[in-house]
Amino acid sequence: MASDPSRLPGQPDSGERSPAQRRERARVIAMAIVGGIGVAFALVNLGDVKVNWIVGSARSPLILVIVVCVLLGALLDRFVVSRQRKRKQISSGP
Repeated sequence: MASDPSRLPGQPDSGERSPAQRRERARVIAMAIVGGIGVAFALVNLGDVKVNWIVGSARSPLILVIVVCVLLGALLDRFVVSRQRKRKQISSGP
């Protein structure tokens, strides 16, 4: 395949990327944006808050409380989804 002489070295052709490469690039860009928003959110929520437990209370940075709650929610979601898939497989049979 002949190279275009007007193209700069290292610059890909416009039609050179496959759909998988475009999806991967979009995924990286989206993750960078989400990461940037997450960092900004963390910097805004650095203040300490009082967390009441069943047997006591403690002070903790708000961002830590938020992150722990998000992680617990994600774990609970994965658990529920996996149980639903197992139930569906059992009910549909081999």
